[in-house]
Amino acid sequence: MPLDLKAHIKHLSGLAAPSGYEEAARDAIREAWAGLADTFEVDGLGNLIATKTGSGPEPRRKVMLCAHMDEIGLIVAEIRDGFIRAAMLGGIDSRVLLSQPVLVHGRRALPGVFGAAPPHMSRRRTEYPTLDDLWIDVGLPGEDVAELVRVGDVITFDAPAIELKGDRLAGKSFDNRVSVAAITVCLEELAARQHAWDVVAVAAVQEEVGSHGAITAAYKVQPDIAIAIDGNFAAQAGANDDETFKLGDGPVLGRGPNFHPQLFKHAREVAKAQEFKHHIEALPANSGTDAWLIQVSREGVPSLLISIPMRNMHTPVEVIDVRDVRRTGRWMAALIAGMGPDFLDTIAWPETLSEEGES
Repeated sequence: MPLDLKAHIKHLSGLAAPSGYEEAARDAIREAWAGLADTFEVDGLGNLIATKTGSGPEPRRKVMLCAHMDEIGLIVAEIRDGFIRAAMLGGIDSRVLLSQPVLVHGRRALPGVFGAAPPHMSRRRTEYPTLDDLWIDVGLPGEDVAELVRVGDVITFDAPAIELKGDRLAGKSFDNRVSVAAITVCLEELAARQHAWDVVAVAAVQEEVGSHGAITAAYKVQPDIAIAIDGNFAAQAGANDDETFKLGDGPVLGRGPNFHPQLFKHAREVAKAQEFKHHIEALPANSGTDAWLIQVSREGVPSLLISIPMRNMHTPVEVIDVRDVRRTGRWMAALIAGMGPDFLDTIAWPETLSEEGES
């Protein structure tokens, strides 16, 4: 049965899987990829590594597709008189927390809300409260909260994905579950196409706290080429137009020192040949994605970054266009299908010294 991409994204979005606690996402992704990959493995850090075998002669080259499956969340820092103070687990702006519904994952999941003093009583009505000023109310007596919740329990947003008009969705953890969904599209496309290279799909952990999963996965997989897939900033009110991309107008291809120039050129050629709508983003330094650390794994990995525009990033109401997710998956599939057994030789850096002392 063809993939229902919108339903797939909504399902992945609804899972509670913050950095370091990705088990629910890992299990769901493995189930989604079950008929699309040949082997599965979970490494010591918790990355899900799925391999789809290529048709080329052994030893085959490997291309790694890496999308992180963790989401931003919070962690219980203090319990006082039945109220819960939280600390960040990933980058969260305290502005989005006011009155936000959450789930506190204690001995059982407890629905709660971030409370704040009524405006009539607030002493700082012109300032946003800091995280230390906000307390979660789960509606239980203090003794029950003390029994059910422990310092170190995780907290996630309670924000089911909702359908907007057309192909647009709003919800939590689209950064970066939509990129995982793009890999699902890619694997499904490759099921009907021949590809010489082995495709190693990685749903990585702990990106939001330092790209730790990408580091260990790249070291373990030892790919010949890597493509990182992540979110990017879509145009919206209050955002700088020079740093955003139109929602629904295609994914974004990064260009800069983080990315191999010949691999970038190949990706552009494939996009033009297939008439895939896309944008180009200049990234003169750290891309802020898993690609930054994959590139320097071991002796170096030629890398690309394809990113999916979204509004309201790192909030519970991220907005994406499903067409951008589908285009990303199809673009990657076409790129991989066009890589012959000797493709790596065509993008290799030229040798500058043939013998010692000879240029």
